[in-house]
Amino acid sequence: MSKSLIAIIDWDASPQDDSDSAVERAVIGDAAQVKRFLCSSDADFNDEIGDADAIIVWHNTPITATGLNRLRNCKAIVRNGVGFDSVDIDAARQLGIPVCNVPDYGTEEVADHAIALALALCRQLFPLDAEAKRLGWVIRVQPKLRRLRELIFAVIGLGRIGTATALRAKALGFQVCFYDPYLPNGVDKSIGIARAKSLPELLAKADVLSVHCPLNDETRHMIGEEELAQMKPSAFVVNTARGAVIKKTAILNALRNGQLAGAGLDVVEDEPLKTPEEAATPNLIVTCHAAFCSVESKNEMRATSARIALAAVKGLPLENVVNG
Repeated sequence: MSKSLIAIIDWDASPQDDSDSAVERAVIGDAAQVKRFLCSSDADFNDEIGDADAIIVWHNTPITATGLNRLRNCKAIVRNGVGFDSVDIDAARQLGIPVCNVPDYGTEEVADHAIALALALCRQLFPLDAEAKRLGWVIRVQPKLRRLRELIFAVIGLGRIGTATALRAKALGFQVCFYDPYLPNGVDKSIGIARAKSLPELLAKADVLSVHCPLNDETRHMIGEEELAQMKPSAFVVNTARGAVIKKTAILNALRNGQLAGAGLDVVEDEPLKTPEEAATPNLIVTCHAAFCSVESKNEMRATSARIALAAVKGLPLENVVNG
């Protein structure tokens, strides 16, 4: 009897540097065959992928209903990361394919990254660095330099990462406030921060807006022209969640028009940036969807994905099913 196949779907535009899948093989051992495939989308799925018993997929490779219907033996799809918006989970459910994710592997890294972007904006590190490297010494950005304890750090979504970010911001002296309609009363009291009753209330208060919610039908373009218009012109926006939570054209235009003081985006809608004009947007920091990334977090993420895929081929209970 041939071994089960666990297929790792990597994004061919920016493949991972471990072509041997050593982390996954260390977890799976001889229990299944492990093979990596480079794909742009599920249109690149070949017959071998179609016969796979489980699939581990990196975040930039979309899997649609069409691709799912080509999977003949798949017992689980594991999204190698937190977000699962790249997989049509409803179509997978209809086909009886569980979709799992790894929700906790990069909590510290993403929270750290959000704070790093916020500090870079509040203290204008990149313009000051550029000035010094032009052999100048003029503090041209002085009007944007802010005292942290006078600022309201506004968090959208108080899940694992949102909470970790809020606590870091609080420790730095920010006045922290959050909006999350799905949490019970009293959460604000348990961690000692303020709570906004509505998104417009939060936006009007925010000096730094940090986005920490999943991407779904409710949150797609949650922040667009109308919402950005409710913010202070001196405010900064940070997004380490999913790009399409913020409408790309809206935030780029707000920066060009001076409607916002700056933005730190680890993620952008339809990433990466597409044109030199987008890249030249003033007061914009973009960091290549790298907030999750560290040696430790990637090893943890990959090991967890491998463990879930192995459970699938063995017929064992699955962790972190998002379409059950």
